Amino acid sequence: MNNRMLSFAKRNLIEMSRDALSYIFCAAFPIVMLIIMSVVNASIPKEAGMTLFRIDNLAGGIAVFGLMFVMLFTAIGVAKDRSGSFLIRLYASPMKSGDFMGGYILPMLLVALAQVIISFGVSMGIALIAGYDLRPAGLLLGAASLLPAALMFTAIGFLFGTLFNEKSAPGICSIIISLGSFVGGIWFDVEGVGGIMEKISRCLPFFYATKLIRSAIHLDFGRESFWIPLAVVTCAAAVLTVLSCFVFRRKMRADLS
Repeated sequence: MNNRMLSFAKRNLIEMSRDALSYIFCAAFPIVMLIIMSVVNASIPKEAGMTLFRIDNLAGGIAVFGLMFVMLFTAIGVAKDRSGSFLIRLYASPMKSGDFMGGYILPMLLVALAQVIISFGVSMGIALIAGYDLRPAGLLLGAASLLPAALMFTAIGFLFGTLFNEKSAPGICSIIISLGSFVGGIWFDVEGVGGIMEKISRCLPFFYATKLIRSAIHLDFGRESFWIPLAVVTCAAAVLTVLSCFVFRRKMRADLS
């Protein structure tokens, strides 16, 4: 990490902070969904045995849901810079490809961390009001466990921003947001549904990201519930980060030639 990378990361963080939509989708929208689903949970009879929207389960799902919008704004930022002359001018500077990649990824990880802190803070308040036991240690572990997922979604956004223009990238990300919400088990119990839906979910990392965070919040360190999801999400984050950096480097060389 050097001054070039840090300066570029600061610039990207400032650019995102100037976009009002980033506050709406990365902060306000997940919190609104957290509150709405908590109200829905309060109206579900206890006899139904429906616990998916209970705050100790909902907090983890909404945290993963929020990271999908970090992916969206990563893609928009990279695609917007590529479509203009900004990156072309920077290519002539002493910056290397690693400086560009770190400059895009690092600020989005900070945004993801801030988003999780806000979301878990609201979750703790809802838990106190609703009378549920949401342990601070579980939330801290959940926040730490979200880092591989945050890197994974940031890498996906970086990849899409590199491959597509600023008009196409948001649409592609919207598809991933919809897909990840369903197969990730955020809005319904994938394992309870079973069948082809569960098989599809287990082939994608979104399901494991949600399962990992929920297990962390419950301080459940089972092999199937915590360690395998942690391994899957970490491997997915590593592979997608390497892939996105490779594609960006190839695009950068193509633009310079």
